[in-house]
Amino acid sequence: HETARDIDRRSVADWISAWGREVAAADIAAGRQRFATQLSAFGTHADVVRGRDAVEEQQWSKIWPAIEDFAFDVDDLDVITSPDRRQAVAAVTWTSTGIGEDGHHFHRPGRATIVLTRADVAAPWVGVHTHMSLARGVPDRTYGRREATR
Repeated sequence: HETARDIDRRSVADWISAWGREVAAADIAAGRQRFATQLSAFGTHADVVRGRDAVEEQQWSKIWPAIEDFAFDVDDLDVITSPDRRQAVAAVTWTSTGIGEDGHHFHRPGRATIVLTRADVAAPWVGVHTHMSLARGVPDRTYGRREATR
């Protein structure tokens, strides 16, 4: 018998996995649809960014096309939901491949905290906050130049 906690964890894992595929494909247009316009974020290139358009410009468009092989480690996902099940906080690690200035590839792991909300338990999750950070010692620059989908 699946509990409400199991259902919520699975729905958050599905949301995060789908977003990870969009990041991997540098599909900013699809990723945009998962997030509220009032999104706030912390990231590699920008300290505090307010608004989805600003997050796209200052963070996503600089990172997503410059990396390869992005994936969230959803098997290691931790999810905390509010008592009314309308807000979730997810903590998850991720992996990617960075590209050095000379073209060499390097392992580029990190971690994320993602805050999701929804109007009711039957509604889809909407991202309202992300905090992405690289693991300690990982170079913060990557020089890949894939084309992003906008």
